[in-house]
Amino acid sequence: MDGEVFGHTPEGETVHVFRISGGGLMAHVINWGAAVQDLRLAGHDAPLVLGYEAFDDYFYHSPYFGATAGRYANRIANGRFVIDGRHCQTDPNFLGRHTLHGGAKGFGTRIWDVALHGPDFVTFSLRSANGEMGFPGAMDVTCTYRLKIPGTLSIEYAATAEEPTLCNLAHHSYFNLDNGGSGDILDHDLSIMAGAYLPVDSEMIPTGFVHPVDGTVFDFRRARPIRLESEGEQVPYDHNFCLAASRGPLRHAATASGARSGVRMELWTTEPGVQFYAGQRVERPGTRGLGGRSYRAYAGFCLEAQVWPDSPNRHYFPQAALWPGQRYHQITEYRFRID
Repeated sequence: MDGEVFGHTPEGETVHVFRISGGGLMAHVINWGAAVQDLRLAGHDAPLVLGYEAFDDYFYHSPYFGATAGRYANRIANGRFVIDGRHCQTDPNFLGRHTLHGGAKGFGTRIWDVALHGPDFVTFSLRSANGEMGFPGAMDVTCTYRLKIPGTLSIEYAATAEEPTLCNLAHHSYFNLDNGGSGDILDHDLSIMAGAYLPVDSEMIPTGFVHPVDGTVFDFRRARPIRLESEGEQVPYDHNFCLAASRGPLRHAATASGARSGVRMELWTTEPGVQFYAGQRVERPGTRGLGGRSYRAYAGFCLEAQVWPDSPNRHYFPQAALWPGQRYHQITEYRFRID
């Protein structure tokens, strides 16, 4: 149940790593941030995700590698929202103004408890206190990673709250389906089943418009390479793609394929949006990635299933409110195969 020691926080907390396997996959997951540290597919030598060899690199440098982002994944403008008549101010950890991924001590930088652990799964649990990072209401959260046939990394989140609050969780792995991050992902093919996306301002906050992808660099309805230049530079994708108006049944949301490996990944989710981030800011000089790799810009991409960013301040976006007596429930799956 305790796994193996992976490292220690500066406060002396012990971080453990748990090994699970099944469905042709093998994963290492750590209880710091309930994060996937490594993921492998039988028949493919390189890791499928970016990760660090040492815990210190996670604590001091990680751009949320493999983590569970929350209590509210993505951004809240000015860290402010109103729920049930209560005005809330959350931690402004992004640009000193906005809230990103739940604040500086959000779920992705917390030590989670281990509730259950078997050969092909691990369940983490977390108690988030009332007022933590400015969010109202105590919340109980679980995260279950399970490896299933065929080649599926299944992630199941559940949460309940004691007062009206926000709950928007997202898995934040960076994927490279070719070489584990020793090269870039720009020649990966990508398709996203979304007819609209959210434009953002210079501080990465949604403008409020829901814009059709037609005729734009955001049209991934047919598979095409991520590589696309605008004014001589690669388009810096970090945007929410609008899958639906609300949570629903598990649906196919996106597909990515390595340029040379033959590895193919499908994203299936219950969530109404997916943040596609191409990894342009992933480089962390002096860190050691899996297998000793030195990750550079665009070494990995993210497909983060989520509620749309800044939804508490846009009533016409899908909402993330969680009320006492309700149960938050998300299923997101990454399905791998070699073509």
